[in-house]
Amino acid sequence: MKSNFAHIGLARLCGWFGITRQAYYQNNWEGISTTLEEDLIIQRVKEIRKNHRRMGTRKLYELLQPFIMEHQIKMGRDALFNMLSANQLLIRKRKRRIQTTNSYHWLRKYPNLIREFVPTAPNQLWVSDITYWKINSREHLYISFITDAYSHKIVGYQVAETMEAIESIQALQMALSGLEPKNLMNPIHHSDRGIQYCSHAYVKLLQDNKIQISMTENGDPLENAVAERVNGIIKEEYLETYEINNLKDAKGLLQAVVDLYNNERPHMSISNFTPNSIHHSKTKIKTERLWKNYYRKQNTFVNTFQD
Repeated sequence: MKSNFAHIGLARLCGWFGITRQAYYQNNWEGISTTLEEDLIIQRVKEIRKNHRRMGTRKLYELLQPFIMEHQIKMGRDALFNMLSANQLLIRKRKRRIQTTNSYHWLRKYPNLIREFVPTAPNQLWVSDITYWKINSREHLYISFITDAYSHKIVGYQVAETMEAIESIQALQMALSGLEPKNLMNPIHHSDRGIQYCSHAYVKLLQDNKIQISMTENGDPLENAVAERVNGIIKEEYLETYEINNLKDAKGLLQAVVDLYNNERPHMSISNFTPNSIHHSKTKIKTERLWKNYYRKQNTFVNTFQD
């Protein structure tokens, strides 16, 4: 049965028990209230995770702030982390990788244009990548993503049973369809050197739209870090928590997941706003401070748990 405490503040709880806040803090009622507050938080976390099934603690903490204030609960991020740990609600990262890039081909490869580039507005830099999606014990699907590097919004995507160039072109056409001519200011499209991105049809579509072409040069995932990160978020936090057995259902689920990601999931790298709110806002974020320059970073630290 669903808890009745979901919309009850501490003041009302004290009223029910016939005590004042002062008496509550001075006596053993505090332990009871702490339990009730934890129950409230846990219930709310479970509600959030109905859609965001593998959302990490840092993101949950941001989404919980209005709820915490409404119910006058005092809880920091470390306390939330400990509470989730005690209730087996932490999410562990998964480390799996299947090679989706074939750069051993004769087609022209382009230089990396973004080593020192810091986007200051949407649609200045798009990053692209292809990732696999294991839908059952026998089959894989492949997803092409195009992400705006400034806002982290997924602006184009396509899921298919193959990695043929035509599928990546579909994702690019979706991204282009969302642009108004006035918003297209000689942007850069950055990808790996996969045969899909080097194909004549893909390159021609970029050139026809006056989009500069940039590619990784040494196969290091950090050369396309934003795209790699988006791949991981979509798969590990969302897609892998569902059971899908065919392409039709996969298309419907991916559309729903991208909508959740773009409109509801906060990002630390954009001041805990959602991608869509940044992409369509006139407010500028401080990219010089928030943008992570992965190409200069000498040491990396990987948390055991999702952030």
